[in-house]
Amino acid sequence: MNKNDKIDIGKNVKNFSLKDQDEQSFTISEKKGKKILLSFHPLAWTPVCNDQMQLLEKNQEIFEKLNTIAVGISIDSSFSKKAWTNSLNIKNTRLLSDFWPHGMVAEIFGIFRENDGFSERANIILDEEQKVSYAKIYDIGTLPDFEEIINVLKKM
Repeated sequence: MNKNDKIDIGKNVKNFSLKDQDEQSFTISEKKGKKILLSFHPLAWTPVCNDQMQLLEKNQEIFEKLNTIAVGISIDSSFSKKAWTNSLNIKNTRLLSDFWPHGMVAEIFGIFRENDGFSERANIILDEEQKVSYAKIYDIGTLPDFEEIINVLKKM
């Protein structure tokens, strides 16, 4: 089975709420009318994850022009995320904590790696009605191609 087949395209997403690095809630049902890019990364403080979140930050203006809310998600705690965003100088990107229940949101999408205790590296796009419209799972050590993601968003 192709690992990208784990995620059901067209599936309505169950509402969820996670805290970001500032302990602010991000509730999916409050974002209707906007596309949402959920950029899953396995663990904070690792080189590829650092680069992935810095690319999210770098492209925030483009995402906004494309009516898209782009967020990072991992199993790290909000407190760890806060220190990490400060170290990376991330100011405009919300990094969500899927810490407790551990990996709950990754599990919703079928990308929680039970044996490892973290999610796959993946980009999932929800349309304005909160249906999965695009999903790609990457090898753990592979940096996602955000130009590809931007091109997908432009076509939506």
